[in-house]
Formats: sequence, structure tokens, C-alpha cells
Amino acid sequence: MLFAPFLKGLEMHAAGAEAAFPKRFVFIVKASGMDPYNLVPGGLPNQPVSAKPSEAAKISHASGRDKLVQAAWSDHSLPEIFKPLEAFKDKLTIVQGLSGNNFKGNHTAGYGALSCHNSELTPIAPTVDALLGLKHSTGPYPMFGMATNGSLRGQASVPDDAYVFPNLSALKAGQGVAFQASPTKAFNELFGSAVMAPETLKKELTLNRRLMDFLKDDAKRIGARLTAEDRERFDRYVDTFDSLRVRDERKTALQERIERNSPEYVVNKYTSMQHMDRMEAQFELGGATLVAGLTNVVTLRPDTLGTLYQDLGFQTLGLHAIGHGAELPSGLNSYQMRKKVDAYHMGLVAKMAQTFERIPEGNGTMLDNTLIVYLSCAGGKHHGGNTDWPAVLLGGCGDKLKMGQYLQYPSYKQAGHKTLGNLYLSLLAAGGVENGEHFGQIDPALKDLDLKGPLQELLA
Repeated sequence: MLFAPFLKGLEMHAAGAEAAFPKRFVFIVKASGMDPYNLVPGGLPNQPVSAKPSEAAKISHASGRDKLVQAAWSDHSLPEIFKPLEAFKDKLTIVQGLSGNNFKGNHTAGYGALSCHNSELTPIAPTVDALLGLKHSTGPYPMFGMATNGSLRGQASVPDDAYVFPNLSALKAGQGVAFQASPTKAFNELFGSAVMAPETLKKELTLNRRLMDFLKDDAKRIGARLTAEDRERFDRYVDTFDSLRVRDERKTALQERIERNSPEYVVNKYTSMQHMDRMEAQFELGGATLVAGLTNVVTLRPDTLGTLYQDLGFQTLGLHAIGHGAELPSGLNSYQMRKKVDAYHMGLVAKMAQTFERIPEGNGTMLDNTLIVYLSCAGGKHHGGNTDWPAVLLGGCGDKLKMGQYLQYPSYKQAGHKTLGNLYLSLLAAGGVENGEHFGQIDPALKDLDLKGPLQELLA
């Protein structure tokens, strides 16, 4: 599984092309917010907290911050939920205090979470993951998305089992990205050729190519009879055939690499209708997809408001109920349950990071050239978390980002405050994507602040 990237790395290293190692990105976008008070390093001074008697498990994150806090992990202990990442603390950066208050929605910012536009349900601009994928991916997919369910607000107690639109990623205005909800179907699409007999694979590729040729020729005949306005729309439809052909051709070129990096198909996990089994399969497939070179950007939506975390001790409560303060007879309250969910996710992130860390690339590893971004589509709370929007970064970006630190920006509207758009400008800059001084729509409430450019504290 590990030989293809290793051999490629040897070739690039011998040629003195360290900077040419491919950059890869994983975006993990969770539901129901991420509590900022669970992200503060141990031993960090001057961080006032409060706790109401009725909310003993909650430690409020200070909302009146007026100064930038920048601390190295070498001087502080990791927050409890990040214990699975202890071995990677020098490659871990937590960013707190950002805002995205001008793009909101019902429990989620939707497409706005990754585009910084007020567009929960309709994509009106490309998202940051898609922009990075279009820049870096040379494989069959500019990016690949997986989700457990489509609608975030749906209260489905079981996962979906086909392609869905989670209203999260967009290649451009009006073109949202479909996410695969079925691990089995994702495996077959991405790695199915690895388990086919060579003759069967050859026949299928030939059949697909002939089918695409037929459909395209037939479409041209139809197009000749359409009006100019209808023909423009129809041409976009026909372009789909070409993109499918290109996808098949690129997969064929990667066949040996796909075979070497195909994950083991575990029937019980990949066919399970339990949310947590689906999440583990997602993370496994996402990592293998990057290693195989099928894309350079993977975006995961591990949960929605209806997700049940059966193995964490609250199998009857979905995230929506937990976000609204539900408690168990055992005394486990909503804050403790939300903390358990985030800690579980960090365990999955750690497992993915270990996969990348085992693969040598030049003087480092694949993890040094891969950035894992973890955040919520709802900011820092179940509701109304847009003024304090945390993000967790793990890995590297070819030494383009300063890792191993905790950054906490001044509160919303305070001098020195920064936005989610500034973070995405940092990622785009690290990924070599030119984007101008701003990303997304500017919050009019922050018109007096300097919000131009990336986060200087994050850029190397």
C-alpha cells in the first residue's frame, strides 16, 4: 500500500524537487458546533472562566478578549479531547476567536461554512476545498466528498446509502458537489478496479468508452435542433460526458497505484447502517483516496443533527437533542456528550494522520505535505456560534504554515479580530492559490477592522 508514494518521493528527492511534493487537504466538517472552551491549552494564563451551578461541566470561553494569544504546545499541555494527537502536537495548530457572523442559517451555514457567503442552501461561489482541489488534483477527481447523510437538519436515525448533497462544497456558483453516503459504493467507485479481474476491467472500460462516444454523438444531433438559449444549457449537460471520459482515463493511468493502495473491504463495517461504523469507513476511504492519488482534496461530513453515537453511551439521543441540553438518567449532560463526540472525532483524525505519517516523502512524510482541517458548519455553538468559530489544523503544507501552536484572536468587533475568511486566505496562500485581499463576503459590522489577507501568525 505504501510503495507508490515512497518511490515517487525518492525520485523527487533525488531530483532536488522537495517543493514539488503534492499538497493534499482533508476538510472534516462536523455538525452542531464545536465548544471553544474545550480547546484552550492547559496552563494558559489570563483566561477567565465561569461556571453556572446548573452547568457544572461547562467552562465558558471568555468572550471579551482584547488581545491576541499565541502559545506554543511545547509550553502547554493539550486540551483533553486532543490526547489522541499527543504524538503530533508539533504538527497541531488550534485557531480560536474567528468569526463568520454574516453567513448564517438554520443550525448550519451550509455552503457558507466553506465559501464565507450567506448561502446556506444555494452555492453562489466556489468553496475553499474545491479551489484547492482544482489547483492541486491531477487524478480523476478535483475533490471527493463523503457524508453519512444529506440534509443536516434531517432527523434520520440511519445513514443514507447513495450520493447526497449536504450543501457543503461547490466547484463554482450553482454547482454543488455531491457526496457519497455509502461506503460500499464509494469503495466500488474508487477502488473497485483493484478487485476486478484484468479482463473484466478491460471489457468494462471499453464498454464505458463506447457508451460515452455514442451518447456524445447522439447529443450533438439533438443539440443541432435546439435554440441558441437551449443549446447553451444542453452543452453544459453534454460536457458531463467528457468529464466522465476523462475520469475513466485518469483512473486507468493510476491502475497500479489504486491496486497497491486499496483499503481492505471489511463487509461488516462498510455495509453497516450504524453511524459510527460509517464514520470509520469514511475516514479510512478518505485517507486511502489521497494515498492512491485519486484526488488531492477529500471533504468529510461525519455527522448531522440526527446522528446517533451508539458506542459513546448515548445511543438514543441524536446530536440535535444533545445540542439543546438533553441529559441522560446517568447524569451525563449535553456538554459532556458533546465533548465525547469531539474526542471520538480526534481519535479518527489521529488514525488518519498515522497513515500519512508512515509514508516517507523526501526528508519528511506524507503528513508534512497534507493538511487536515477540522471545524463545524455551525461555528462554536449548536446555535449562534458564528462570532467565535474554532478550527483545528493538523499536519503541514510543505512548511508553508506554522504548526505546533495555539492562536486565539480578539473577540468579535475588537481591534485585531479576524474572520474565517482570513483563515481560508491562509490555506489558499499555503496552497499556492491566488485569491486577492478577501475571501467571501465582508461582514459589514466589521467595516472598521483590517481584515485583509491571511493570518500572518499562521503563515511560515
